[in-house]
Formats: sequence, C-alpha cells, structure tokens
Amino acid sequence: MRTDELDFELPAELIAQVPADRRDEARLLHYRRADALLAHRRFSDLPSLLRGGDLLVFNDSRVIPARFALRKQGGGLVEGLFIDVEPDGHWRVMLRNAGPRAAGRSMTFADAPSIVAQVVRQLEDGQYLLKVNAEEAPLDLLQRLGRMPLPPYIRRQRLHDRRDALDRERYQTVYARLAGSIAAPTAGLHFTPALLTALEAAGVRSARVTLHVGLGTFKPVTADTLEAHTMHSEAYSISAEAAEALNAAKREGRRIVAVGTTVARVLESQPPGAAFAPREGRTGIFIHPPYQWRHVDALITNFHLPRSTLIALVAAFVGLPQQRQIYREAIAHRYRFFSYGDAMLAE
Repeated sequence: MRTDELDFELPAELIAQVPADRRDEARLLHYRRADALLAHRRFSDLPSLLRGGDLLVFNDSRVIPARFALRKQGGGLVEGLFIDVEPDGHWRVMLRNAGPRAAGRSMTFADAPSIVAQVVRQLEDGQYLLKVNAEEAPLDLLQRLGRMPLPPYIRRQRLHDRRDALDRERYQTVYARLAGSIAAPTAGLHFTPALLTALEAAGVRSARVTLHVGLGTFKPVTADTLEAHTMHSEAYSISAEAAEALNAAKREGRRIVAVGTTVARVLESQPPGAAFAPREGRTGIFIHPPYQWRHVDALITNFHLPRSTLIALVAAFVGLPQQRQIYREAIAHRYRFFSYGDAMLAE
C-alpha cells in the first residue's frame, strides 16, 4: 500500500492547541461499520453508545515530563527528549541543535545550571547517550525539571509557557499509573472519573493493560510504501487480571473495545486462537491495510496525522475508503484534530 494513500489536507486552525474545557466535552464522531452510519455526538454520550457487557480496555501508562532544555557553554539552547535509561545509567535521548561533533561536549540543564550533562556518543536516528551528574533518579529529575512531551504541532514557548501547568494535568489520563511513556495515549484523555462511573453503571466493564508509548508510535512513515516502514518496538504488559477479563469477554461473546491505538496494538500482538495470558514483552506490530483483526471489536481513537502509523491502523479497522470518508466528515464539521482534539468511536 502506498503511503500517500493516507494523505489528507487539514486546515491549520483545526489542529487543537489546547484541550476541551472539560475532558468529556470533546466531540465524538460515531461510525458503525455494519451500515456505514455516521453520527455526531459528545464523548460524554459514550455510556449510551456502548453495550452492557462491553469490555473497555485502557492503557494505564503514565506520561513522563520528558522534555528538557540544556545550555551549551556559549549559551545556546539545546532541546532534549528523554527516551530511556541504559543499564549503565546513561540517558538515551533525542537532542535538537546539539550541533556537529557533539560527542564529549558538556552542557548544563537550563533550569538547574549545577547539573551537567555530557554527550557520551551519538547514536542513529538523532539519538544520543548522555551522562548526567545528578543525584536524583532520572524520572525524579524530570518530574522536577521536565515539561510534558507535547508533539511539535502543539505550539509552546521554548523554555517555559503559561500553559505548562495545564499540560501537566491534561496531557495525562485520569487513570495513568505506571510512568514510562514519552507521548500520551490520547484516546484516553477524554475520560473523567464521573464518566468511568457512568460507564460502570451502564454495565460496561473495564480492564487495563500497559504500553509505554515510545518512538514506535509517533515515528512518521517516510517510506513510499507502508510495507517498507519499520516500527520501533515498545514495552507492554498484560496482568493476570486483565488476561482473565479478556478471556471472559471472548468466552461470553462480549465485545472488546480498545481505547486507543496503543491498546489495539497490545491486544493484536497476542497469538491468534490462543487464550490471553499474563505477560511482559515488546511489540513492534505495525497494523495497516489489509489486516485480519484477531481480538478488537470496536475502537475509540483520536484523529491522527496523515502518513502516520496511527491513521494506518484506523484504515485497517474501518477500511481505507471509509477512513477517508470519516476524515472528510470530521473536517467538514470542524472537528478538532490530533492529540488535544476530538475523538471517534468505530464499531
């Protein structure tokens, strides 16, 4: 499949820069695959749209405040994105404006000049290893100094922004638990505690898995064909409790509803025809048309960037012509797009 088949033109003003005033006030485009029916709802309508017995599966990964800023000795600013910690304690990061021959260079944290970060070496794909001379654990230091890793199409000031506190709260699901993601599983941003209670009262059941969102989820597809794109793998886990809930839904013929593409990837990474089992692993699954779905019966997701692995997954779920129709409808009705934007339910 050609990557340009996932292109579409989006007016810039439809790219959401801030979230809805209330999480569940976001709009919800409802699509039924059985009869191609499109309807315009609010996310708060979800309890009336799902069926009693449906199993909503959430990704409970917590977003790290992974963005940080360093200063060169000459005063220039280097923007960093934390990815992971290596076994030897070095930070694996992406750096912007580090300049040529960065290896060996020492810089200081812009908001903590006493903390020095030395570039150990440059890796592939714009990644670097840093040696950071801080007594705090990396996640503790980032919790204190970092900013939320908003995608670049959400515009913020370089060092600090008046909306930083808002982003700390709203670029995080209300049920986030295990820190490890460097991007939010955005379909879950629309849920509130009250909405979760209403769903439970309507007979909708829930389970939680964990996928730590990394480079694999948001790396753009630059190859001419989807088949030529290679996904980075991402860590995930399924608890014994979640496995039993999933198996019970399968056994009883109840629908499994994935809250987001990350959950869909976790579930579809499990072997076909086998029971779900507790496990920890990594997945590099890339779901795109044509794809035979194994486990997911319905999908809640935001509206995604063109030529992304995320929109490819949506096209695999509803069909490429249907995905184009849905996105045309969303644009015509002025839905808000991308991470802080509105959502769709496809069933």
